[in-house]
Amino acid sequence: MTPAPSPTPAVTWADRFAPRRWLGPVTLLGPAGVWLLVLLVLPTLLILEISLVPGLRLGQPSGGYGLGNYLQILQPVYLRVIGRSVAFAVGSTALCLLLGFPVAYWLALMSPQRWRNLLLVAFILPLWTSSLLRAYAWTTILRPSGVLNGMLTAIGLPAQNWLNTPTAVFIGLTYSFLPYMVLILYASLEKLDTRLLEAAADLGATPRQSFWKITVPQTLPGIAAASLLVFISTLSDFVVPTLLGGASSMNISRLIYNQFLGPTRAWGFGSALSMVLILAVSLAIALLIRYGDRNTVTET
Repeated sequence: MTPAPSPTPAVTWADRFAPRRWLGPVTLLGPAGVWLLVLLVLPTLLILEISLVPGLRLGQPSGGYGLGNYLQILQPVYLRVIGRSVAFAVGSTALCLLLGFPVAYWLALMSPQRWRNLLLVAFILPLWTSSLLRAYAWTTILRPSGVLNGMLTAIGLPAQNWLNTPTAVFIGLTYSFLPYMVLILYASLEKLDTRLLEAAADLGATPRQSFWKITVPQTLPGIAAASLLVFISTLSDFVVPTLLGGASSMNISRLIYNQFLGPTRAWGFGSALSMVLILAVSLAIALLIRYGDRNTVTET
């Protein structure tokens, strides 16, 4: 006869919290945890504390805690800046999606297999240069005497004055973050089950029907991940609106910069704006984790 298996010993409270069970994970996570605590958690808590001091300015004594800085954000002039920042982020994300999806689709499903990796590297090549350098390049292209107007006048078209306008900001943001959109969409489309497309074609589905009923549903997590990532990046971008937008394209990042390093030095109000931006980015990251394709983001 086969002997009966011995019962599994019960895990006691002392065994659960024994040093040998938690010492290893703590040792591995300790350096990264200290790094995040010192460079992320503590500075964020300091910004939160400063934001709760109404009217705090550099070199002036504080007058206690309150919500005055956050109530100041509700003024129409600052709400317009926040709305403009969101509009820049949403518009550039939509442009990146419209321009990036066909490119990612062609790279993942239609490009020659032997040239695919080379084409992908060629498309993301601009990411190897500084974002500041790329923004300065666009100022050279869009200025009144720049490359764009030189080409337009050469073919008999009127010159355009796009520099220091919201149009230049949309162009710069779309150019800067389009490779990120393509990378994530490419990773998602590469895993597309093409057998479903073939089955749909055999059953008489048109290419448009196959696209909306098969391709889009299968790649929707990748689309969400790419869109949220580009939205987060463009919402907090500082370089492009500063160099290409001018005074008419003030966004929340430039407004925060002015509060800390401008003539007013209103650190309390700048900290409140920073906390609003941190909250918005954290909410977008939570949506990315909840609805985005985390495997796709990790792969790219």
